[in-house]
Amino acid sequence: MELQLSPSSSFSSSSVDDTTDVVVTDAVVTDDETTVPENLKSSEKKALLELRTMLEDAILAGQLLRHPSHRHEKSKSRVANSCSVNTSSVKEEEAEEDLSGVSLWGVPLLPSRKHESTDVILLKFLRAREFKAAEALDMIRRTLRWRRDFGVDGMMTGEDGADAAPPPPPQPPPQHLKRAAYIDGRDKEGHPVCYNIYGVFKDKDVYRQTFGDEERQEKFLRWRVQLMEQGIKQMSLKPGGAAAILHIIDFKDSLRPGMRELRSATREIVSIMQDNYPEFVAKNIFLNVSFRYYAYHALFSPIITPRTRSKFIFARPAQVTETLLKFMTPENIPVQYGGLRRGEDDDEFSAENERASELVIRGGGIGRIEIPILEPGVTVVWDITVVGWDVNYREEFIPEDEGSYKILIQNEKKPEECIRNSFYISEPGKVVLTVENRTFKKKRVFYRSKSKPTIPLYDLLGQTQHPLM
Repeated sequence: MELQLSPSSSFSSSSVDDTTDVVVTDAVVTDDETTVPENLKSSEKKALLELRTMLEDAILAGQLLRHPSHRHEKSKSRVANSCSVNTSSVKEEEAEEDLSGVSLWGVPLLPSRKHESTDVILLKFLRAREFKAAEALDMIRRTLRWRRDFGVDGMMTGEDGADAAPPPPPQPPPQHLKRAAYIDGRDKEGHPVCYNIYGVFKDKDVYRQTFGDEERQEKFLRWRVQLMEQGIKQMSLKPGGAAAILHIIDFKDSLRPGMRELRSATREIVSIMQDNYPEFVAKNIFLNVSFRYYAYHALFSPIITPRTRSKFIFARPAQVTETLLKFMTPENIPVQYGGLRRGEDDDEFSAENERASELVIRGGGIGRIEIPILEPGVTVVWDITVVGWDVNYREEFIPEDEGSYKILIQNEKKPEECIRNSFYISEPGKVVLTVENRTFKKKRVFYRSKSKPTIPLYDLLGQTQHPLM
């Protein structure tokens, strides 16, 4: 591969003395200073430029996968003691590799290739290591080794290495795993949303199928890593893109006694994500959290960094919908969590008309939503949800002609989840949805509607029978 480097900023595998290192660093800062993202502090820019230089040197010297060299005698002796295994042959083999095409998540790591997403990846590692370039480079090394040893790229369909033959597609996961974790929708900032439904494992048969032995536990772990990789494919790794996942972890009906294997697997997943997917999680939102969970959460404290812990948000059952509304629109919140989303297979509301309106009803007040219909021969469809519910609700059709009768579509009731209903309109009028708030707290109501031309069934039957008459 031909590298476009200026004469003053050449990178050589033989440049290992201190003097040469300083010259290389200064040259890179001068050449690349204008390409550093504007929103970084001066110290962060310096760290990014330093990481670029160190990474370029390591890649071109074929040493990216090697253990970092230690110049101080004290560090050397410590490393020698802890790595006394014979690794010289492995290092020599790695040093001979051509790493100029190395990439992560399809993004080239060689800075001199000037790929628009390289800095996006480097900044993730820098942020995870508090902008310490040497530690960020070591984290990149460890991630690359882990991906190689774990066979991450082989799980997907040729995501890395465009010149290599793509590996065979992975086997689809069992149905119970599809219900345990899946990616569906996006948050307000465009991040993919990953749902983790731990209540699936309350079924003893499902639990045994997933964690019954070490082989099944390994499959579960590999499947969860594969799901993370699929989520990254849905991200935008370009500068300014939504390059993280919003994780929602639902603890409803979970954490029963005797789930030691689930706790162990979860700890390992948390460790893998923290060590090898830096800054790929926007938030971890824990839903339906009980007091028992806090004891469970204490098990993770020793392996969770303060930066990771700062992304944790907890919501008790009564706070689920309000918590999710801070990060997601009601159209993207599933109905089981108080939103309007009914899954990817639901095509009733398209992107053009799916945006919901909001109505706030004060304590003791009544709110009315009117859906006017000027032309007959259409079916009106509507969705409505109330945050926290605890209201009285009814539906009726009021015709425009005062001589016609009102039609009660839905008698008064106290619903507990999102309502979808429809009504065929045979004459001009309006559908009226009434929400009565008998509590002292204000209520937030989200609703949307559409109308579609409809031919009544009796007309269809008449048209079919007419030729025979």
